Amino acid sequence: MKTSDFYYDLPQELIAQEPLKDRSSSRLLVLHRDSGEIEHKIFRDVKDYLKKGDCLVINDTKVMPARLIGARKNTGARVEILLLVRKDMDTWEVLTYPGKKAKPGDVIVFGDGRLEAEILEVIEGGNRIVKFRYDGVFETILDELGEMPLPPYITHKLEDKNRYQTVYAVHEGSAAAPTAGLHFTKELLEEIKEMGVEIAHVTLHVGLGTFRPVKVEDVTNHEMHSEYYVVEQAEADKINNARKNGGRIISVGTTSTRTLESVTDENGVVHAGSGWTKIFIYPGYKFKAVDCLITNFHLPESTLIMLVAAMVGREKILETYKTAVREKYRFFSFGDAMFIV
Repeated sequence: MKTSDFYYDLPQELIAQEPLKDRSSSRLLVLHRDSGEIEHKIFRDVKDYLKKGDCLVINDTKVMPARLIGARKNTGARVEILLLVRKDMDTWEVLTYPGKKAKPGDVIVFGDGRLEAEILEVIEGGNRIVKFRYDGVFETILDELGEMPLPPYITHKLEDKNRYQTVYAVHEGSAAAPTAGLHFTKELLEEIKEMGVEIAHVTLHVGLGTFRPVKVEDVTNHEMHSEYYVVEQAEADKINNARKNGGRIISVGTTSTRTLESVTDENGVVHAGSGWTKIFIYPGYKFKAVDCLITNFHLPESTLIMLVAAMVGREKILETYKTAVREKYRFFSFGDAMFIV
């Protein structure tokens, strides 16, 4: 299976640069897996395809304003830092740009000296380990000085930080949003609950590997990035009970899907726990937990489109994407949604 097997043509103008004012007014392409039928709806119509006893699984991670722009203390050269993984209270693994301007011993200054980062070491892959110095509370300073780490294909400035958060974001730790969830409003979720649909929360802190291209031609040689997840016992119980009672497990996004498939055994039982997952889902994979998927439209040749193709088949998903392009759906993080039922 080749990476190029997952390529499709996408006109640049279909890449959504800004979120819609009303989250639930995005378009929704409904793909019926068995028949191949496609319907064109509005996202709030998603509830028409849910029924009592189903379980909707959402990823409640919260995106950090993880992009910091500063300057080297001794030269004034501009350096950008992107927070990736917290090692301890003040020590982080980060991505730096440009990398050559961040050598061990260098100090980067942010916000007129309110925050400083000393480069401790360069690790495998080129990321840096840095130690921050500051007065006060790190999270407060980060909220004031940091910017949302928008994907590289979004060139417009985001006016409202909250529009790159889901309305149910709780646990801070992501470098990117679980974008399928951006379409939900609190009101829509309440309506879904009132229908008798269970809503279960999982947490997967989304890493920048989400946006990294697959650089190998043979898909099976790709090494997946690692992300931290948490599934509480009460949430696992909700999912297992829904399954036991004949309900469908409907995953909101590829991140919820990867979490569920990482903690579900061969008998379809979800187990509570926490840890790191590197699960890579591509065609040929047999889903253990997820019956249906709500997701956005993903980059060509990405691990995300491969995951979606694993659910419906490569040819069918590429045909569906052609339809979405022809119908001028909006693509990627701030774009429209697809519901595979």
